[in-house]
Amino acid sequence: MSVEDGSQRLRPRGKELFPDGPAVVGVVNATPDSFSDRGDRSTAGSIRQVEEHMRNGADIIEVGGESNVTNRPAITADVELERILPVVEAAVSLGATVSIDTYKPEVADGALRAGAAIVNDISGSDSAAMLEVCSGHEAGMVVMHTEVPPKTQRWDEDLYPDGVVQRQVDFFSARLAELDLAGIPAGRVVLDPGPDFGKTPRQTVDSLRGIPQLLEFGCPVMLAVSRKDFVGALTGRRPSERAAGTLAAIAVGLDLGATLLRVHDVAGTVDFLKVREALQGDAEVDPGLRIGEDIRREAPADRPLG
Repeated sequence: MSVEDGSQRLRPRGKELFPDGPAVVGVVNATPDSFSDRGDRSTAGSIRQVEEHMRNGADIIEVGGESNVTNRPAITADVELERILPVVEAAVSLGATVSIDTYKPEVADGALRAGAAIVNDISGSDSAAMLEVCSGHEAGMVVMHTEVPPKTQRWDEDLYPDGVVQRQVDFFSARLAELDLAGIPAGRVVLDPGPDFGKTPRQTVDSLRGIPQLLEFGCPVMLAVSRKDFVGALTGRRPSERAAGTLAAIAVGLDLGATLLRVHDVAGTVDFLKVREALQGDAEVDPGLRIGEDIRREAPADRPLG
């Protein structure tokens, strides 16, 4: 299947999402120990972040209640539900399409009952209980390639003797067959190459270069590269300093055919897409467009404009 035939569209719960271009997925970390987000992680702070992401143009809000940091123990489903349900409910009440980032079936079920439409399962979606939950709710699923359990790190240069892309092709082929048998058709599935998950920086780069092969399954591909370790390794930057590296990875990922952009900086990503679309001719630029005087220049920090 090709991108042009419409097979790359996602249809969770009877809704068709992003039929005309890339979708921006705004990350909301409702957890106190996120490796990549130093903002206010209280319930109120997370809800404010939902509102900000929506103002800035997010197409999907993804809420997570457990960080994947490897130096913290896993939390219980009850604690995770306590963290995410108020945020999911607030996002749904604001009209957002909500994805829940969890590998626990109980948490997925609670979030879907609260109005979420998509489950992003970083475990690789090999849980029969998770498939039953998502099938029963007719939810969309993000299936991520990983060779390690959640909250586990493994950097092994010999892990993929036939190449990481071939391993991903085999992995997704098996997973999609299992999902179809469970009542989850490809039209409700997104594939995620899984940057950093069981991959060295080099393996992550190789896997992202293989996006065109993954598109042959006919499912949208998610680009979850925001502030990731491989960007930090390539640039020598801390998570909060990886915006430029993230946008470089997004630019190449879009050129290769990815359509979902999972990001922390929604405003910056939307600005990037606007300029990219204008320069590529995908968006018309009004001949009468002029920059407003209120944004044309800024005063030096120590004195007003004169």
